[in-house]
Amino acid sequence: MSDPVISPALPRLHTAREVAEALGCSVWWVKERARRRLIPFTYVGGSYRFTAEHVVEIVRLHEEFPSRAPRRPAPRLSVPVSIASEPGAASSGPALTARPPRRLLKAQSQYDITA
Repeated sequence: MSDPVISPALPRLHTAREVAEALGCSVWWVKERARRRLIPFTYVGGSYRFTAEHVVEIVRLHEEFPSRAPRRPAPRLSVPVSIASEPGAASSGPALTARPPRRLLKAQSQYDITA
């Protein structure tokens, strides 16, 4: 009998350790991403295996491109600084009133105190 010859058409399957070394990350990261089905893989013999195409796809999935500078509106102040610094200036919004402290409300209900 002759020894079985492995066809060159069969893909080379890489282990999670080999992929982690190639990508510069931890073996845990590769296995966890595969377990959560976030990266392509083959599950053979109870372990994760990766083809060269899988590795290329993993790199493509995590590739980031520079984006244009986000256009953020300038922060608006509710009251302009010049008006807020002037004493006696009329405010355009409603007047704010403080609420009574909770402990005062609790004491009023507990001891029947009217303020």
